[in-house]
Amino acid sequence: MSRARDLTTGPISGHFRALAVPMGIGMVFNTLYNVVDTFYAGLLSTDAQAGLAISFQVFFVMIAFGFGLNAALSALVGRALGQKRLGQAKRIACQGITYAVLASGVLALVGVVVTPYLLAIVSEPGGYRDAGQAYLQILLFTAPSFLVAFSANGILGAQGDMTSMLHAQIASFFANLALNPLFIFGIPGVIDGIGFNGIALSTAVSQTGVTVFILYRVFQSDVMAHNQAAVFWPRFKWLGQITQQAVPTSFTMMVMMLAGFVVQYFLKGFGGAAVAAYGVGLRVEQLILLPGLGLSGALLPIAAQNFGAGQFDRVREALWFCCKAGLVLMLSGSVLLWGAAPYAIAVFSDDPDVIRIGSNYLRVDGFILPVYIILFSMNSFLQALQKPIYTLWIGIYRQAFGVWFFSWLLVRVFDLGTWGVWFGVAIAVTTGLVLSLTVSARVARDQIGGWRQKPAV
Repeated sequence: MSRARDLTTGPISGHFRALAVPMGIGMVFNTLYNVVDTFYAGLLSTDAQAGLAISFQVFFVMIAFGFGLNAALSALVGRALGQKRLGQAKRIACQGITYAVLASGVLALVGVVVTPYLLAIVSEPGGYRDAGQAYLQILLFTAPSFLVAFSANGILGAQGDMTSMLHAQIASFFANLALNPLFIFGIPGVIDGIGFNGIALSTAVSQTGVTVFILYRVFQSDVMAHNQAAVFWPRFKWLGQITQQAVPTSFTMMVMMLAGFVVQYFLKGFGGAAVAAYGVGLRVEQLILLPGLGLSGALLPIAAQNFGAGQFDRVREALWFCCKAGLVLMLSGSVLLWGAAPYAIAVFSDDPDVIRIGSNYLRVDGFILPVYIILFSMNSFLQALQKPIYTLWIGIYRQAFGVWFFSWLLVRVFDLGTWGVWFGVAIAVTTGLVLSLTVSARVARDQIGGWRQKPAV
């Protein structure tokens, strides 16, 4: 049986090590999983790669709902555990799984109807749009696997179990690595491959395996072992609470995708090299941010359990530990970007213009990596205190209005070229942090008596 980790006792730093390290490693394997799909699509054709890219933009809506459910259940179950209300924790967990099944069914049906229209927004008629459509048709049928896995992992995360998903992500990576060529090309003389659709089928099979394993771990955990009866029939009280927590986080993720469209809109006037440089720069940035994402992800269940237990000093300690450790990691990443930006871009492209423009992006990005980690920490803090709606409004300012306004100002008014886009993003992120700190300080004052750590007596 999987034992719940009591995050309300013991050193805060030890809990971060136990939760953040497996989460960070898992994110690496998740990134590699997507690299495998991109690699095999490239072996087929440019249309296949482009189809994979546009279908991901559309499927990101489903992923965003998954992130929302994960954060919601981590916060709600974590708080119930901190309050020692194990029966309530079990009820929320059961309702969370039910919620994921119902939501995935609705999203899959809506997806079948709206997918052609969404693809039309981000593509032109032709082979790559057809490839994206075929890919999504298969994935939509596996929507329950994605959402249930996200939800179940939130339940495990609330109990301090991050290793189950790590094991699942490692296994799914190797399964995807083996199944992609099998389904795409088949075995000569034995079975025929199905071409590009094999990538989607490989994803469907491997992710279904992840869901089965994660659900097994949930039902073996302490929360589900409680003598409270398992109630999976929908109860509006609990579904409403989950919705209040999940929807703001989901829409925050969607707004994040919108920011990418805004940046690409301003870059397209500078040619394909600028757009390509941004895409490559994002890959490098995401790799550097992975340790910080692991830290801020671990903060959510730690803060949630201690908030539920009324141990507000430990909530404050966890927040500032996350910020301080994250700053050390991100400042190291900044130094790396400033010194190795051209070499990092050159790994993905040999085009001199892409390397030059991408290097400029990463050097500006180096200044805001520490800003990002504080923002991520504040988001987790607000979610743990069950105030996720503020993360949505901060995201709308930063990733929609801020990126658009400052990029427009620096590109169209001051004519700074691609530098204007990079500095526009940096200003939007920095002013977003100011807003986030202001909001978080007010929430902390109302919920836990302020966020400044009290001196030891």
